[in-house]
Parts: sequence; C-alpha cells; structure tokens
Amino acid sequence: MTWTQTLLLLAYLSLFSGSIAAMLWWHKRQRKRRLPFADELKLLRAPGETQLTLVRKFDEDGIMWMMAAAAAPATVGLIFLLGTARLPAGLQIAGAALTLVAFVLVFLWSARWLAGKARESSNRYLGYFGERLVAEYLEPLKAQGWRIFHDVPGESGGRTFNLDHAAVGPAGVFLIETKTRRKGAARPGFDDHKVYYDGRSLIWPWGEDNHGLDQAERNATWLAEVLRIETGELRVVTPFLVLPGWWVEMKPSPESRPCRVANPKGLGKILSGGSPILSDAEVAVIAAKLEARCRDVAY
Repeated sequence: MTWTQTLLLLAYLSLFSGSIAAMLWWHKRQRKRRLPFADELKLLRAPGETQLTLVRKFDEDGIMWMMAAAAAPATVGLIFLLGTARLPAGLQIAGAALTLVAFVLVFLWSARWLAGKARESSNRYLGYFGERLVAEYLEPLKAQGWRIFHDVPGESGGRTFNLDHAAVGPAGVFLIETKTRRKGAARPGFDDHKVYYDGRSLIWPWGEDNHGLDQAERNATWLAEVLRIETGELRVVTPFLVLPGWWVEMKPSPESRPCRVANPKGLGKILSGGSPILSDAEVAVIAAKLEARCRDVAY
C-alpha cells in the first residue's frame, strides 16, 4: 500500500467518523427546539437519576466508542506497514513482525477498553435498578406524612456527589445509601444469599468489607451540617445502608458504628416504627430545603 493510498484511507475513516459525530450532535441540538413547556421548568430527581444519565451517555456514545476501538488497531497497523514498505528488503521481515505485534497489542488494548466501558454501563444500570427498587419500598411512607427525595446532589471540598435517598418524617431524618451487589460463590459454611452485619463490618459469603458503610456515614454527616446551616437547627441524620436482594442478619457486637444495615423490604417498617421527634412544620421546613436541591432536572 502506497503512502497516497494510506492517506486516502485515513482521510475516509476520519470523514466517516466526523460525519457521524456531526449528525449525532445535530440530532441532540434538534431535540431541544420548540419544547412544549417553559425552558425554566425543572423536575425533581428520580431514583437513580445520576446512574441512568451515565447509562444513557454510554448508549449515545457507544457507536463512536466502537468505531474508535475498531479504528485504532487498523490505523496503527497501516502506519507500521507504510514504514515497513520503506525499509530495505533485508529488514522488511522484521518490520512486518513488528507491525503484527503493534497491531495485536493495540487490538487487545482497544478491546479491553471497550469491554470496560460496557462493564461499567452494566454496573451502572444494576445500581440504577437497585435504587428504583428501594424507592418503591419507600413509597408507602408518603401516606404517613413522610417526604422522600432521591439522588440528592451534594458538594464538599470541590467534589460533587449524590445521596441515593433521603427520608424526612415524624421519626426524623434518614440518609439511605443503596448498594446493589451481585451474588457469587460462597465460602464453606456461608449461604450465597446472606450477608451478616456485626455492627462494624459486612460479612459477605466471599469475605468481609466496609463497602458502603463509610460512605453512608460520611453523607449523613454532610447532610446534617447542610441542614444545620440552611435551617438553623441541628438535626440528627441517621445513616442506613440497604442491600437489595440480600438477606441481612445481625451479629451481636460490643461496639457498633452509627450506620444501620437492612434489606429494603423492611425499611419502611423500621422508619415508621420510630418514636416521633419532628412536627409536621419541621418536616415541611426540612423537605423544602431538600426539594430545592433536587428540583434541577431540565429537558
């Protein structure tokens, strides 16, 4: 393949990719024209709003990522072939071998990169589905005077994050972190559907960790400070870690951290069973502050 042919092929690939990118951009732009409602309309965040946004981004960008992953090894191979063709005859076999090695390495890297993107999207959707499930179990609390908010945006030290769920009702303020984890092989003596909580760590069928516990406590502390600043009152925010699809059992422990752990099926009963500590007016004030944060979803 000559240098001119190589340039023409690369130019074609660039033109094709650029055309698709331009059409996708134009499609996004057209979707924002002539909306049937006011531009300033903002909706409340839905359960798993952040996760779903990232999944949709993968769906929108997936074609471009696949094209880039496919084009990278081909482009590298063409460049190396062009260089090999210009080598003396005695070195062309070595050049061809180097070309093959470069192609295989870039091919494997591109395939792993694209597979990683797909795996991330799958995990994001699993997390989104888990948050949706928890939201459904929290829904009945609304009939008892509770206010429920999802995907509450937060910021601290220049870092942005989101609180999966916040529940405000007569029994107080609760920060609920959802962790949806797949089941795997169990160690001898452990059931593959049970997780134990000893008040300090989570004991899974495959091992122990604190995944989600520290995050729930950190987010509860942040929310308590925000409410103190915005309402002028110090409120205790109780952190909960909920594990959809897992049977949660408690193990006695002399020391226990603030975070509580539960299956979402029993969460509503746990929250509604607490002693009343907030009046309807106090619930309304706190709910108004949380709603102001969550009402930011634009078209």
